[in-house]
Amino acid sequence: MKFRTLFAASLAAFAVSASAQTHLEGAEYYKADQLDNAKELLLRNLNNSGTDKAIANYYLGQIAVDENKLDEAQKYFEAGVQANPGYGYNYIGLGGLALKKGDKKAADEQFKKGEGLIKKDAAAEIAIARAYYDADPVLYAKEIEKKVAKARKINLQAPEIYIFEGDQEKDKKNWGGAAGKYEMAKSYNANATEAYVKYANLYTQVNPQYAITMLKELLSVNPSSALGQRELANAYYNKKDFSDAAREYGVYVNNPNHFKQDEDRYALLLFSSSEFQKGYDYASKLLAENPGNFTARRFQFMNAANIPAMKEQLVPMAEELLAAHNANPAANKFAPIDFTLIAEEFTNAKRTDEAINVLNEAMKEMPENASFNKQLAMTYLEANNFSGASDAFETYIAKLEKPDFNDFSQQATFSFYAGVENKQDNPAKAEDYFKKAYDYATKMEAALPGNYKPYKIYGDIAMQRAASDAEVKTAAFPMYSEAASLLEKSEDTSKYARDAKNIYNYLGNYYLDQKDVAKAKENFNKYLQYDPDNESYRKFVEGLKE
Repeated sequence: MKFRTLFAASLAAFAVSASAQTHLEGAEYYKADQLDNAKELLLRNLNNSGTDKAIANYYLGQIAVDENKLDEAQKYFEAGVQANPGYGYNYIGLGGLALKKGDKKAADEQFKKGEGLIKKDAAAEIAIARAYYDADPVLYAKEIEKKVAKARKINLQAPEIYIFEGDQEKDKKNWGGAAGKYEMAKSYNANATEAYVKYANLYTQVNPQYAITMLKELLSVNPSSALGQRELANAYYNKKDFSDAAREYGVYVNNPNHFKQDEDRYALLLFSSSEFQKGYDYASKLLAENPGNFTARRFQFMNAANIPAMKEQLVPMAEELLAAHNANPAANKFAPIDFTLIAEEFTNAKRTDEAINVLNEAMKEMPENASFNKQLAMTYLEANNFSGASDAFETYIAKLEKPDFNDFSQQATFSFYAGVENKQDNPAKAEDYFKKAYDYATKMEAALPGNYKPYKIYGDIAMQRAASDAEVKTAAFPMYSEAASLLEKSEDTSKYARDAKNIYNYLGNYYLDQKDVAKAKENFNKYLQYDPDNESYRKFVEGLKE
């Protein structure tokens, strides 16, 4: 039977039953230039019922030639001959191998054997032309031309002719010419899967939608093609259409000929598409099949962290994931999100020391990632450790290309409270933090002139530095007065209510001490603008006598 006819018959059989895994699936990938995937499928299905070992060994031999493993190729071609001496393509493979070794005479003898067995098949002539082309397209230009001409004479509509010519155009970077040839190939044979895939691959990066249209056309002809399903999913992925990519991967991973590594991408896409329950269920399924599947464990936890109903299960899951990572950090690597989510769950569980340990490892592994330092600062804050928060956040700021007003404000606040925290037990350390708070407040002032907040911080620091309670009552007055003046110029003061109340209460008491009741009441009433329901405060103000 001619190889092309055999190929078409096998393809039809595959379309009927995707579970009939044979040599055909690997051949599809080989013809689409995906050698590693082709090799995996051919070896996976080599001993399956229905696999033609002569054909499978031919493709395995061709892959070995492409990998420059010539001794391995020899073994595959010879195994193919032994499986079926009447299958001519393994002789063509041996001929191509002889060309690689520089023995044209031996090559021509093998080609004749192949041609004699296949007889008048355009695909066989193109296979020989490819062998010459792969060996040396310049040296064997005449031989290539003769074989292509012979193929045309046998069958002008053979898709292999146009796919080969398309590959030659692609090698010349003539993308339009290559696309035209692949278009002709599929028009002559709608089952030429590789023509669709090669055509789509020309456009998948620059015009993914064009590639998607072509691959949908392929799947309309051969809906069970794992190659077509995978390429369509990847085309959506390249388009950054992650929801559709997840949908197509969902179809593909249920094909018996999917690749295990693609399960990871499907899990990632479900998470990226916010399909958390579906992602959790899929990762759980993979874990049930293989409890050692570290990637599945990662995605199970990541998805669970976004499912409110699973809140109570997150800490044990975090513990299991961290234990798997610690058991073999080199093999079971974490991404930033793993460190972040695990630390977050430990923090929520009031296991701050463990959260800090996780974040310290994260910073050691990925020192350029500033977000870990920020999270560490917030973790210290959760534990009321302002010194730790100040130190961690300062490192975070140092890693930023361009810190802004809010960054400086946060750091000034942390440093101020770190100073308060250390004031009694370590006055010198406290003063260092107060200086730091003051420095960052000046940076705030430069970053956003006219904002009240730096002056509020200056005043806070002045009160902490005051030597007595009496001095506290006057230390912040100049700074708080300026803060109040700037605050009153703000368009939206409601979000500053807490600071405003502190400022006006302080100023009111200052003026009260100065026996200036009118000024005191003016500031106390400004306080009440931010706390109108405070009846006891209001009665206090109303009771003041000028």
